[in-house]
Amino acid sequence: MEITGEKIENKRVLFICRETYSQPLWFIAERLKEKNDVACFFIMSTECSYNKCYYNVNTYYRFKEELPGIRLYDVKDICEEYTNRLEAAGYKRKGQLQLFDRIYQPDQKVRSRRNERKPIADMEYLEMIEKEYSHFKNLNMQLMCSQENTRHYHFRYYWSVTNYDENMLWLELNYKKILGIFEEFKPDMILDFDNAELQRTIVNEVAYKKNVPYITVEYSKFGYYKYPTFQNTIGIDDYVVKQYNENLKLTPGELKDEYDYIHEYRNKSTIMNKEFAGTVTSQYERDSIIWILRVMRGKFHYFFDMDIAKGNHKLKKKNRILYAPSLPYIKHYWQVMTLRRKFMGKNRLFEAPREGEDYVYMPLHLIPESTVFVKASYYVDELSLIEAVSKSLPVGWWLYVKEHQAMLGERSVDFYKKVRQLHNVRLVQVNHYHDPKPWIMNAKGVVTIVGTTAYEEALLGRRSILFGDVPFELIDGITKVHSYEELPELIRNFGEIDNIHSCAAYLKTIKDVGFEIDLFYLMAKAEKILAHEEERDEKFVSQIDELMKFYEAGYARWNSYNKKQ
Repeated sequence: MEITGEKIENKRVLFICRETYSQPLWFIAERLKEKNDVACFFIMSTECSYNKCYYNVNTYYRFKEELPGIRLYDVKDICEEYTNRLEAAGYKRKGQLQLFDRIYQPDQKVRSRRNERKPIADMEYLEMIEKEYSHFKNLNMQLMCSQENTRHYHFRYYWSVTNYDENMLWLELNYKKILGIFEEFKPDMILDFDNAELQRTIVNEVAYKKNVPYITVEYSKFGYYKYPTFQNTIGIDDYVVKQYNENLKLTPGELKDEYDYIHEYRNKSTIMNKEFAGTVTSQYERDSIIWILRVMRGKFHYFFDMDIAKGNHKLKKKNRILYAPSLPYIKHYWQVMTLRRKFMGKNRLFEAPREGEDYVYMPLHLIPESTVFVKASYYVDELSLIEAVSKSLPVGWWLYVKEHQAMLGERSVDFYKKVRQLHNVRLVQVNHYHDPKPWIMNAKGVVTIVGTTAYEEALLGRRSILFGDVPFELIDGITKVHSYEELPELIRNFGEIDNIHSCAAYLKTIKDVGFEIDLFYLMAKAEKILAHEEERDEKFVSQIDELMKFYEAGYARWNSYNKKQ
């Protein structure tokens, strides 16, 4: 069902902005402010709190200085209140914010003092909030959507491990801030370009409750196609499911183009999505030492500008939770690049696949990553998943675990050692093959949290398992797991499946509801234009036009759906 886009005029439009993902929105806001009341809400603590520097000059300050006539909201005020209320509650600091409670093995004196202290946050308010604003996720699950509050689950040690009081206070302040924006600005619609961070999850809940369309980007994994989602990529929108079911009724002749695409796809030697070209996901060669040193020189210059030249170091010392310190970040980045270089070569942790061996293929994710933390919050512990799959394999089968290229050097070596201890698991060399297809075709099947590999497996006519909510789970042969106890039977049933019609219906659906938007190009080009290094060209204007159509079509679909309710 084709929907004609509805012009966005005489509306109150709220943009949700964060770092580089906000830059394409600058050009949409520039257009819409002529005939609409436009506001932009910057949700990243550092971006709006730091003095102008390389980090925020082409995002927050470009909106602030070069988009006259728009309202600008940010979280700077609640960041200051957060710090002040922690200080008033007796949280001690030694140069930078320290936890009043010891996170690991608190002694009796500390435990007693913790038990006597009243919560810093307004718990009655939060209980009310959870009753009113947890249609998609309860408050603890909402916290999972930001790496600031989930240090326990990832390896970026420049972030602090946050405790109960800190998390509850941050929830309270963010809900009050966002509800205040809704009350003051009264948006008719909310436009976004990403799904990560706690504030987006809160906006999603509040928008649902107040019946305001919140339109952001969902990735189909089919080429550059994205479609508008109204639930921050949590689950599959009803209109997409309906369109897919309609397309299932079409004949092979009516789906000829899609059938031809699938036949061609199955005959190709390489299947890596073209959108990943030039990113770390498609990197299979080692970086040179010279290149690494150049990058590190750039990092030092970047943080010197941020901390010393622009005077943001004092803020980082005052609150480490919201403003991660620079030296641990630099150390982390050096470690990542040097270890990635090491692990791309021969090493003792990763091994080559064994010819003729029966195996299940399990590619790992980038952690923390919004795709996992937002879409599959219960399954971010990949070691636990590996252990569950290992227990579920038929005798004689192996589990091949392949690291994500972007995680090489970031995940702890202890993690890999624990994986290698499992008797039927091989930790395989990342760059043994330079494309996903050989891993898939030689495997019995694929297990992934929400990875693209399940989509690729389906298009190749094979079964796979995933754990989170993604649009391509509509395709026959992709099974979403709801319990580890389902794994043994599902794995035994791995193999080929005649699903070409289902695949074709999915591709047709994405063409019907989606738009070809080269997200990485848009962000990179927009940054150069906003930095006054390049001019707008025909390709860029065309992509901004497509993004504008994306939002107009999303708004029309939302209106069409609501009229039927």
